[in-house]
Amino acid sequence: MALDGPYTLKQFLALTSSGRARKQAAARFRGHDPDCCAIGSCPRKHIAQQSGSCLRKHKNSVVIGIDPGTRCVGWGVIETDGHALKLAACGCIRPKAHLELKDRLSEIFTQLEAVLARTRPQAAALEETFAGVNMKSAIAMGEGRGIALLCLARANLEVLELSPRSIKHAITGSGAASKARVAAMVAAQLRLAQAPRPADITDALAAAIALARRGG
Repeated sequence: MALDGPYTLKQFLALTSSGRARKQAAARFRGHDPDCCAIGSCPRKHIAQQSGSCLRKHKNSVVIGIDPGTRCVGWGVIETDGHALKLAACGCIRPKAHLELKDRLSEIFTQLEAVLARTRPQAAALEETFAGVNMKSAIAMGEGRGIALLCLARANLEVLELSPRSIKHAITGSGAASKARVAAMVAAQLRLAQAPRPADITDALAAAIALARRGG
């Protein structure tokens, strides 16, 4: 079974084990476990219910978008009342370039957990891995996504994964929009003079806006 997530931490551990526990976890996933929010793995109706479930519980919601990586992790937190969007905080976690991979991942984990503790979002959005990247980039993205998903699981957050096309469509109305167009629309929707830099932050905010729009 492909570990295409996202999963709760309990589900992830079950899926990576063997024997009966793995079979039970797979059966729950196919049966649409209420904790599951994996785009592309559940019927469309179930996706719509799950992706906005935590947002409907609160009139005012706080959501975070994360653009994972091993060199730079963009993050952006927005507040929404179901209609208007407001930038709450954003930033970029950038470990020192000379650090070994394990040390960069450790620093990303520590700093991202601190961001989640400080901003206290109620849901999170991640961009799905783009199938067209080369193998080396895909592996790096997978390592970064693993750290992000672990932090989100430890914070007990609902996680929604969105394809790049669906994020673009949510922000601009077109799934084929350019990165410049997406950045301009992110700035406009958050009432900013210009999109934040580096682009990793803007990408994270785009994911957060897409999640907020789904829950609105």
